Amino acid sequence: MTGSIDWIGLAGPTASGKTGLALKLAAELPLEIVSVDSALVYRGMDIGTAKPTAAELAAVPHHLIDILDPAASYSAAQFAADAQRLIADIRGRGKLPLLVGGTMLYFKALIDGIDELPPADAAVRAALDAEAAAQGWPALHAELARVDPVTAARLAPNDAQRIQRALEVFRVTGQPLSAFHTRGSDAVSAPPRHRLLALEPSDRAWLHARIGQRFEQMLAHGFLDEVRALRARGDLHTNLPSMRCVGYRQAWEAMDAGLAGDALRAQLLERGSAATRQLAKRQLTWLRGMSRDILLCEDEAGAFDHARRVVAGGHA
Repeated sequence: MTGSIDWIGLAGPTASGKTGLALKLAAELPLEIVSVDSALVYRGMDIGTAKPTAAELAAVPHHLIDILDPAASYSAAQFAADAQRLIADIRGRGKLPLLVGGTMLYFKALIDGIDELPPADAAVRAALDAEAAAQGWPALHAELARVDPVTAARLAPNDAQRIQRALEVFRVTGQPLSAFHTRGSDAVSAPPRHRLLALEPSDRAWLHARIGQRFEQMLAHGFLDEVRALRARGDLHTNLPSMRCVGYRQAWEAMDAGLAGDALRAQLLERGSAATRQLAKRQLTWLRGMSRDILLCEDEAGAFDHARRVVAGGHA
């Protein structure tokens, strides 16, 4: 490959059509897909993550899917290192890496660089959980705004997982999480060797409808049985990154509350869809703060043709 592009990213909020578009591109162009998704790395979490099917995975080489047990953790720094290795390998095979997903922190870590964050501290997390139980997550969000306003500005007041992690990093290191996200960017003035395509729906209601439809499909395809199997292992809990994924956490909490049958399905559909809409909003906020080529989502005509031209140009 003689082009100047090392890789092309296809980023967007959940349910925006990234997987379908990536597979259509791979059917016409010599690509390999690298997943940029913090949930798809986990084995046994297929339905709730909308993981590509076995046939889809077989149709084109995929990477960074099903690489970890749900009891393990995976950081943005680990992703950046893995992605850099895979990009070199794929280019060495004469193909173009297409990085596809909605975990914007992973994209940012790869593009701007990131220091390895400190490992989880069980004692600090337990203390934060206790404080949240007593005061509520909005109070801890207010504390985060005092010590790390940059991170707090992009988090919702009830985004428990990310607020906890940001405060944990600050309490362990004495430094704000945002300081780690800006390191490794000394070469930011160098010409970019990637292009980032953004799937951004022009109609928010279209995206919300797809999110609701996806949750209904997940339930119809056995998502609750998948969560029950994970609970039955006995070594998983809601403090793990895997079980904090949208959908899994809401299902786990509903089961803990003793809900079953239609009541369980109804609550999960409501709360899971709401949490996914909030996730999509955060993803769009991240994405719009990054340097990217705008690509209209599947709710607009011409998205595939535009994407094909850009990706084909990476092979020039």
